[in-house]
Amino acid sequence: MPLNIGWTGILFIAVIGILFFGPSKLPQLGKAIGTTLREFRAGTKDLMQSEESEPTTKQETIK
Repeated sequence: MPLNIGWTGILFIAVIGILFFGPSKLPQLGKAIGTTLREFRAGTKDLMQSEESEPTTKQETIK
């Protein structure tokens, strides 16, 4: 689900980030957000894979 943010939106978010966190904290904040998103995507991928393999076991228990 991509977000339709243009260059002005990205610039606005960057300016707000600099105002709130300061330029020295932004790299740390970006790294933390990236790590969190990566872990979330890996977790949802694992969940989807387990959901795909689960219906066959449920059908076997019904029979």
